[in-house]
Parts: sequence; C-alpha cells; structure tokens
Amino acid sequence: MQTTRQQKIERLIQKDLSDIFLRYARELSGTLISVSEVRISPDLSIAHIYVSIFPSDREKDVIERINNDTPKLRGELGRLERHQLRIIPELHFHLDETLDKMERIDQLLRQ
Repeated sequence: MQTTRQQKIERLIQKDLSDIFLRYARELSGTLISVSEVRISPDLSIAHIYVSIFPSDREKDVIERINNDTPKLRGELGRLERHQLRIIPELHFHLDETLDKMERIDQLLRQ
C-alpha cells in the first residue's frame, strides 16, 4: 500500500517528466512521448516510469535514446523539483504496452 507522500511524488514526477518530454519530442520530430504511469519505491530512491510512444514503429529507437539520456533527464528533473525533494530518485524507463494489448484484444473480439 502506498503512502500519501509516495502518491504525491509520483504525480509530481509524472507532471514534470511530461513537460520535459514535450520539449524532448521536438528533437525527435513527429514523435509523441507521454508518461502513462510512475511508480516509486517506498524509500523514494527508485522511480519506474512507464512511457507510451507514438508512432509505435519508432518505440525501440526512442526508448533506447531515453535510456541513454537518463542522466540528463534526471538532471532536468532535479532542477525542477529541487525545492520539493531532497534526493532525486534513480529513473528506470519502461515501455507501456497497454494500448497495444487493448488493440489486440479489440481485434480478437471483432473476429
């Protein structure tokens, strides 16, 4: 069970990373990156961030680039949240595949 503090930090990280990815996506021209979920560990040291990428044919390239730029993204997040958090959590990015799974289920139901 998550504490209220964890939930607040998750929402804060999700909002700030969404803003960062809005600027980040301009470099990737034509790619939309959205943060669908953030889960933070109870000790607030590790954050698992689930991102959705559109168009889906560029997912692997974009997630690889995000993972390579993790220190830069963590630094930007640190500048935005320096007054709210003492320690910026370690970021682990994961591809959110729920939309693909929903689409696949829809296809199966139509058949």
